[in-house]
Amino acid sequence: MSAARPTEAQTPVNSPTEFRDTRAQDRVLERTSPWHRHRRGVLLAVLAAAALALLLWGGLRLLSAGSAVSRERLSFATVARGDFVRDIAAEGRVVAAVSPTLYAAASGSVRFDAQAGHVVEKGQVLGTVDSPELSSELAQERANLEALNVDYARAQLDARQRAVVDEQTLEQARIDLATARTEHERTRKAFELGVTPEIEVLRTQAALQKAEIAFTRAQTDHALQKDGRRFDVDAARLARDRQQLLVDELQRQVDALTLRSPVSGQVGQRMVADRATVAKDTALLTVVDLSALEVELRVPESFARDLAVGMPAQIRGNGQQWAGEIGSVAPEVVNGEVTARVRFAGETPQGLRQSQRLSVRVVLDERGDVITVARGPFVEIGRGRVAYVVDGDYAVRREIRTGASSVDKVEIVAGLQPGEQVVISGTEAFRDAERVLIGR
Repeated sequence: MSAARPTEAQTPVNSPTEFRDTRAQDRVLERTSPWHRHRRGVLLAVLAAAALALLLWGGLRLLSAGSAVSRERLSFATVARGDFVRDIAAEGRVVAAVSPTLYAAASGSVRFDAQAGHVVEKGQVLGTVDSPELSSELAQERANLEALNVDYARAQLDARQRAVVDEQTLEQARIDLATARTEHERTRKAFELGVTPEIEVLRTQAALQKAEIAFTRAQTDHALQKDGRRFDVDAARLARDRQQLLVDELQRQVDALTLRSPVSGQVGQRMVADRATVAKDTALLTVVDLSALEVELRVPESFARDLAVGMPAQIRGNGQQWAGEIGSVAPEVVNGEVTARVRFAGETPQGLRQSQRLSVRVVLDERGDVITVARGPFVEIGRGRVAYVVDGDYAVRREIRTGASSVDKVEIVAGLQPGEQVVISGTEAFRDAERVLIGR
């Protein structure tokens, strides 16, 4: 209701108390509908109800799933049917199949005659190690050898001298025996003629027996002395031969002080500085045989069990491709990898350098009409028995069975069909839930 306006009749003229006219501030109030009065509250209530419905819908979706993961954290791949090539592709480095290392045969000062990178021939002198101690030891042992040679010669001379004396002793015993026999026979005949008494026969018979015993003893002593002389000579000879072996070994070590290239090739690396003093068995330098190069690569342990010596391989580098084959596979695993070497089929390509990087591909298996999917961490996480298949906004856990695997694909034996989409990365966040909501 609007306020009543005072009329002129009601307003006294020349009243003692005058009031200011407020008609300019008055306004007419119009009757409004309930919608205009409550539309803002209704709109807020509608918005609140819609938000609540969305929250309830999202909550129901979340409750129907075990968890929720953002799509950005996942990687997907589509199951397909086609050719399956199981191979190994890796980067390798060129190494020499023959790369001997030269060591110091004794402590001393080393002097090099060849620099790293020099082309050398087999037997070429690459340097020397000056070892006064080894040279002095060789001279001393050579003097000992000469002394033992003299001892051996003296033993042979003594043996011959003693052999002469022993022969004389034996011959004298033989002569004494013959004389005793003759004297006894003569005395016996004289006794039979009655010229000599019986006592003489008995005496000569005793002398004969004594001569026989002496001859037998002389024969035994002669045989024993012969064995003794042989033993003395053999002992002197063995001592001389043992010393000769020691001298030969020292001579070999002295000869090894001269560093000679064991193969034709190129000086690889010098491990010590020129004129440096080194200890025995110190590595000095390597020689690389460039005529026999191989490619060394490291293969994951899961593939290494399928590698075999003689398996064909393809080697790429410098814009070219060469045929090769597996030459060796290391029997040990280091940091989850196995070292293998691939040799070139035929002649070694020209222009390759030590430690140069090349690509190697080894085909392990090749089949057609196989169901495959891109390989990802899900294979290792699920141990090849579980995969999460995309169903709308959900990833559903499914039992699968995998077969062979290559670098980028894995064979699906059972559980998946071509055209289905699989989460191949990020499944570790699913925590083995049966259904996972894939968020935007």
